Amino acid sequence: MSYTVKEMYYTLQGEGRQVGRSAVFCRFTGCNLWNGRESDRMNAICRFCDTDFIGIDGPGGGRFQEAETLAESIQDTWRGGGGTPLVVFTGGEPLLQLDEVLIKALKAKSFEIAIETNGTRLAPSGIDHICVSPKANAPLLLTEGTELKLVYPQTEAEAQPERFIHLNFEYFYLQPMDGPKKQENTQKAIEYCLAHPSWRLSLQTHKYTDIP
Repeated sequence: MSYTVKEMYYTLQGEGRQVGRSAVFCRFTGCNLWNGRESDRMNAICRFCDTDFIGIDGPGGGRFQEAETLAESIQDTWRGGGGTPLVVFTGGEPLLQLDEVLIKALKAKSFEIAIETNGTRLAPSGIDHICVSPKANAPLLLTEGTELKLVYPQTEAEAQPERFIHLNFEYFYLQPMDGPKKQENTQKAIEYCLAHPSWRLSLQTHKYTDIP
């Protein structure tokens, strides 16, 4: 299997359970909930995505014909001098491409593996940290993992926090929806977390600190 990568870079995780941790981010191209074109956004299942995942023209991006080649590129991108190296696969939807062959190649290089997924596909074995961000009107097949991170608020009944709190995740996060109502959405998320302590607030710190 070949892999198409939009971009790959070394940075700090900006949100969720591992915020502040050094990581290689590997962003795969493609998503099953939106094609990435602005002209089609309003007809997509997910309409609030803030990420460019079209093409392979980003820093470190490209087409990798073998898992070992991509694993070597990820290893070359890691600049940490100590600790366990971490790679975060994101997208788009990373589970359209991430497979056990690539996971095995990265494990051989002592990498810890994390994904950020919409949860519409089951995950292969060997992933250390699974973050699921469910979307309204999309089937949720991946119902267990490390953290569930819900963009908030969403108007649809099936995207309300109470629908997910019983699932088998270690942590539950509300992440304020970005956009013109970001401040209002942040306050709503704060108020919900205060009233429902099983939920924690997740802020996109990379947007406040200008970290890529």
